[in-house]
Formats: sequence, C-alpha cells, structure tokens
Amino acid sequence: QVQLVESGGGLVQAGGSLRLACAASGLTVSRNTMGWFRQAPGKEREFVSAITWNSGNTYYADSVKGRFTISRDNAKNTADLQMNSLKPEDTALYYCAGDRTFAYWAPREYTYWGQGTQVTVSS
Repeated sequence: QVQLVESGGGLVQAGGSLRLACAASGLTVSRNTMGWFRQAPGKEREFVSAITWNSGNTYYADSVKGRFTISRDNAKNTADLQMNSLKPEDTALYYCAGDRTFAYWAPREYTYWGQGTQVTVSS
C-alpha cells in the first residue's frame, strides 16, 4: 500500500522560508516522478515543481522559479520542497504526488497523493 505523507507546512511571514517534506512508503521516490502541487481556496490544483524518475531533472512553475527547490533523498525515501522568499500568493494547501510519468506537470498523471500540508504566508 502506497502512502505519501507531507509535513513542514505552517504560518510564515512574507519573505520567510519553509521546507516541506514528503515521506513515501510502498513507493520508491527514485523510481517515480515526484511532484508538488498546490491548491488555494476557489482555485484549481496547480503544478509547483517535480523531479523526474528517469533523469532526475527538476522542473518548476514560473511563479516559483528561483525561489523553490525540489530534491529527493533516496536513503530516506523522501521528496522535499525548499521554499524561500515566500509571498502571500504562495498560500495554499500543498500536495505531494508520485507516479512513473513523463507528464510531470499534469495532476491527472499521478496515481498517488498525500493529504496535503497547509502553507500560509502573511503580508
């Protein structure tokens, strides 16, 4: 049984940092594309970042490029998202997802999802 568990969310002031962690069980992060998505109230779930299974390449939404960094720890079987220079518009519920997909940007391509962790950035 696959489980993805996010942690590290919280309340932070604009300009601050948070590090989100996604702990996987029943799924090997190095053999799957691991993605981070977010959903704000009243909005659709949107792609934030991903690290692909085959090449380990990393991808970012334009809105977070240069501020967020995705990484994976194969020994711990986790996929983390370091978020710096946070802005109020980053406020959302952040989800970790995993699957063996090339379409890293598309939520429908991921079978496995965590429950989400809330990130709130105050101005």
